[in-house]
Amino acid sequence: MLQLYFSPSSAAMAPHILLQELGMPFEKILTDTATGAHRSEAYRRINPNGLIPALVDGDLVLYEAAAICLHLCDTHPKAGLAPAVGSAERAHFYKWLIWLTNTLQSTLIVYFYTERWMDDGNAAGVAELKAHAEARIGPMLDQLDAEIARQQAIHPQPWLLGKHYSAVDIYAMVLCRWTRNFKSSPARERPHLGPYLQRVLARPAVIRAFEAEGLAQPWV
Repeated sequence: MLQLYFSPSSAAMAPHILLQELGMPFEKILTDTATGAHRSEAYRRINPNGLIPALVDGDLVLYEAAAICLHLCDTHPKAGLAPAVGSAERAHFYKWLIWLTNTLQSTLIVYFYTERWMDDGNAAGVAELKAHAEARIGPMLDQLDAEIARQQAIHPQPWLLGKHYSAVDIYAMVLCRWTRNFKSSPARERPHLGPYLQRVLARPAVIRAFEAEGLAQPWV
């Protein structure tokens, strides 16, 4: 059986929701970042980076949430959560997944984990770093909002790739959720992104994942 190492509300939520969408049996293994479990020697044997998530699929051990999502989509093509390999739609799928993890997520990590870049006690530096990160994230959310608006001009209930829901919608929602407590405009306040996030949140698999992680509403 597949094993997903997760911590509530972390990047592990993306593969968690995807597994729920696939209807696959899997074991959730709590590796709570709040208690430092991800830094344990036992977990570092699975993911030497000490980061969440990790997936064990038989002899295959994967880390990096985007890689895990790609693996699940590729091993379950009939689920339709990624376009066909070699198609133009698949190219856009790659583009958005890589953009989400390399551009938006990496900047969100700067915002939430300032201690990785600042010395202890440097309160002014931390505040400045968070402010700069949040300022950079705003235009990224605007870019997502503009893409949903563009798709809505074509499709009445659009997803990031158009009319078909896919794993990039899961990943986008998870990252947009991380902005819910921003002082400036969070993702949900944008005119097209807000309703889009609610469409993702309405999916039964998404609801099951949130409830399984014990997360209280409102979710975004």
